[in-house]
Amino acid sequence: MSYQIHVSHVLLATGMGMLAASGLTLSALAAEPYKIVNSSQTMGAGGIDYVYADNDGRRLYVPRGGQILVFDLDTLKSVGAITNSGGHGVAVDPKSHHGFSSRNPITMFDTTTLATIKNIQVEGNPDGIFFEPATERVYVFSHRAPNVTVIDPKDGSIAGTIDLGGAPEQAASDEKGHVYVDVEDQDNIAVVDANTLKVTAHYSLDGKGGGPGGLGLDAKNHILFAMCHDPATCVVLSAADGKILATVPIGKGTDGGGFNPNTMEAFSSQGDGTLTIIKENSPTSFEVEQTVQTKSRAKTCTLDTKNDRIVLITTEPAPAPASAPEAAPVPATPPASAEQAGGARRGGRGGRGGPGFLDILVVGR
Repeated sequence: MSYQIHVSHVLLATGMGMLAASGLTLSALAAEPYKIVNSSQTMGAGGIDYVYADNDGRRLYVPRGGQILVFDLDTLKSVGAITNSGGHGVAVDPKSHHGFSSRNPITMFDTTTLATIKNIQVEGNPDGIFFEPATERVYVFSHRAPNVTVIDPKDGSIAGTIDLGGAPEQAASDEKGHVYVDVEDQDNIAVVDANTLKVTAHYSLDGKGGGPGGLGLDAKNHILFAMCHDPATCVVLSAADGKILATVPIGKGTDGGGFNPNTMEAFSSQGDGTLTIIKENSPTSFEVEQTVQTKSRAKTCTLDTKNDRIVLITTEPAPAPASAPEAAPVPATPPASAEQAGGARRGGRGGRGGPGFLDILVVGR
């Protein structure tokens, strides 16, 4: 081997090592890496759960404590709050301009005025919530039966209920009559007929991943991305028949995910302070494109489809009062335990208790 060839091989190996250390893959070289491009902090009190981007109305909804905080999706500036509401998550019907908060009773509100329209009593214990665009209905998820309560957003009437046989987490629609729901305690994906509100299939994860907490869907290529806790893996499977196509490693404590058809990337937010970006190179080829450092417990997320950005939330304890110097300092972002990071299957969420900062993080290129 000539000296020049030897040197070139050494330089190539060194470059590949630096690339791996940065968390990027070869497929990411053509694009700028993801990073935190905007953030905000708001003092408040109470726990948090889901964050929701109303991409048509350009608003961001964060239930916290007994209210829903509302922000401008582009600037992150506060635009108001919906009081006496709170809950776990929000879903919005862009046509009727009606929003819904998942609690019991469900809060139905006007997204223009932020005024409460009415409260809707439901069964079960509302947790996640999802707007299905093809049938224009809102799905309220519960870990107790009935697992799904379906609401007509025009008037808030209940259209029906669905038994999934387990605890639902996140959902995705192909907008062609199929709704896919990850069932956390059964390690499967339930397939629901959006017109009849009947379960037509359960796709087992076959031990490749357990406790799915996030879900992404490439509707064009009929591919599902199930973000799992144990092991910390994205299980990629066919939306047509449930065949497992691949597994891809993710961070610990996933509690949210999705898919961006504009970039052909799936993503998973994790309580260990990372955001995993998965590139779909083709319908049969998938790889971790980048692992973005976020903040501890930033485990739920939503997609800003206009700007191709991912929005995450977390909370930080308030700093100790200046008048009490003898008190032990409170770290701004304490290390997450396995339970806090969501390493175990989800129970309570979001950190509860006294005053603290709500952090909103926007990740983009």
